[in-house]
Amino acid sequence: MGVEEEFLLVGDDGVPAGVASLAAQAHQDSIPDEADDPRPGGGVALELKEEMLETGTHPCTTVDQLVREIREGRQRLGAAARAAGARLAALATSPIEAPSNVTGMPRYQRMAREYGTTAREQLTCGCHVHVEVDSREEGVAVLDRIGPWLPVLLAMSANSPFWHSTDSGYASYRSQVWNRWPSAGPTAPFGSLAEYDRVVTELIATGAVLDEKMIYFDARLSSHYPTVEVRVADVCLDADDAVLLALLSRALVETAAREAATGAGLGEQRVERLRAAAWRAGRSGLASVLVSPVTFRPAAAWDVVEALLAHVGPVLDEQGETDAVVTLLTALRERGTGADTQRRWAGQAPLSALVDRAVAATAA
Repeated sequence: MGVEEEFLLVGDDGVPAGVASLAAQAHQDSIPDEADDPRPGGGVALELKEEMLETGTHPCTTVDQLVREIREGRQRLGAAARAAGARLAALATSPIEAPSNVTGMPRYQRMAREYGTTAREQLTCGCHVHVEVDSREEGVAVLDRIGPWLPVLLAMSANSPFWHSTDSGYASYRSQVWNRWPSAGPTAPFGSLAEYDRVVTELIATGAVLDEKMIYFDARLSSHYPTVEVRVADVCLDADDAVLLALLSRALVETAAREAATGAGLGEQRVERLRAAAWRAGRSGLASVLVSPVTFRPAAAWDVVEALLAHVGPVLDEQGETDAVVTLLTALRERGTGADTQRRWAGQAPLSALVDRAVAATAA
């Protein structure tokens, strides 16, 4: 498994700072002469906006390796931000309203022209988990089975309550903004690799999607790794929540692969119900109810989390990761999601101070 995290770059005043290109160059200058950087924490990549940067871990197999990669990745990205005169914040949207700037890469410039306000306002930061699969065929079978559980991961990661300097009323407003893209959101079961490829080809043929990289499904086959990529989550304020998200994503993928291998049925998965479940998760996070992936009826959020834990429990037990997941879930329940934390901070001080605390939490 591997984790990609997107982060905000902010100035001393808490306002997003458009210095991603400078920060990426500073990171590049810090790399030894070798072509591949072997240090934990992975590389640094530009994203759509100059006010954000992405880092990704190396492939991980153990909890300890994953923890080290995520934490050191944040430290290295923080150093790159400081070299460019900015700070790093694990916030999925900016609490403070400010204009943002598209990076100079030709593809991103084309997206800005093609998608107007959707691209102009798309200053959002997510967390993507890659989980290796044996084949693309197995990957599609996994995608067909994990969809009902993905809103639970969104609720657990919710970390974007503020938009345009006000409380949006959502735990994850990033998910609302993100779903403006024409290919974003949940998908109905595909049934086969051939059908998955046909859908992707037809979406690109419409012209509404520029290329395969713009297939923004909540979970998709990676175009450059032999993985299923779970893309539904906000970037997590606490690094431990990113670890939890990755462990649960890997367990979900492995559970689904085993179900597919035994010929287990899918059950009814209307995409309309999946969209409703995702909206509910983005609206209230873990603070209220979620839509149960089993009954598709409202249920207490933590009851649904417990159902997820039971669903993937056999795989976690085999991996020796149950204790780690339970410990991380307990901490999340006691502390609350990133959205809960941001709202607590906002009740105590101005939004600029909230950003300061987020910067400190990101580096912790």
